Amino acid sequence: MKFLVTGATGGLGGGVYSYLAYHIRREDFAAASSKQENFRKYFQSTGIQFRHVDYNDFESMQKVFIGVEKLLFVSSNTYDNEKRTRQHGNVIEAAKAAGVHHVYYTSLAFGGYSSDSKISVQQSHLATEAMLEGSGISYTSIREGIYAEAFPLIEWFPNTKEVLLPGDGPIAFASRAELAEATAILMIRGTYDNRKIVLLTGPRAYTLTEIVDVINSVTKRDVKVKRVSGEEYLVEKLMNDEGGKGEAFFRSRLSWFEGIEKGDGASVDPIMETLLGREPKDAKEVITELLEKDRNYEWHQNYMKTIP
Repeated sequence: MKFLVTGATGGLGGGVYSYLAYHIRREDFAAASSKQENFRKYFQSTGIQFRHVDYNDFESMQKVFIGVEKLLFVSSNTYDNEKRTRQHGNVIEAAKAAGVHHVYYTSLAFGGYSSDSKISVQQSHLATEAMLEGSGISYTSIREGIYAEAFPLIEWFPNTKEVLLPGDGPIAFASRAELAEATAILMIRGTYDNRKIVLLTGPRAYTLTEIVDVINSVTKRDVKVKRVSGEEYLVEKLMNDEGGKGEAFFRSRLSWFEGIEKGDGASVDPIMETLLGREPKDAKEVITELLEKDRNYEWHQNYMKTIP
């Protein structure tokens, strides 16, 4: 089997799966999900091969990965960095034991090509990259741009009057659909100049304050921006978060704001444009399209009452 796509029912993995389904022979790839029931729900009627992949189960993954040439390793969705590291170690060791030829790992673009970002989630990705390097397996870490579709994670809800920012700075947001397309093209292509790390970003970087300006321009709202300290942010969010999220979420998010203010989201790279053969959409374009379709647009992670 040439390609195995994990996370095939998710946003990024699903986009990669869809691109491959239209551009390569069906017998050359399979979709994978952590939920066995997704086979009947999404794939049984399509004729697409399906594999159940549980990042907590090394032995079953080792069997599933046998014969796979190229593995798309979509990062775990947990906010628990220790749990994510354990899961990712299982995937890497299973891929190595099964003889997978090349692993494509979906990392994040915080810090650009450097490996010194202190953003909590990026620390986990850097740990995974170190495990990939130490394993000796052939790999490409795709540092995926921050999804423009996730802009409500600045803590904007449709009824928000004021956005609290404990930090601000430029982010080269990218369209999730275009990130998926570029990732699939890279997998088909093989590598990008034999680089172990590839950075995919939008064509321009915008501050969070500028994102709020886009929200106001499109929806005709008058959302204010208030700069606050990190402690003020935590206190306010733990008391009044509309999405009911917990302390672990907001402490992780605070490191996100702190890193952004230091420039961790600012890097812009032309690789995605090269892979797509066109200029990618920037944050303003994506957010404008979303809000013109639905001025009350929401993002699911704003309502994570428990952290997986």
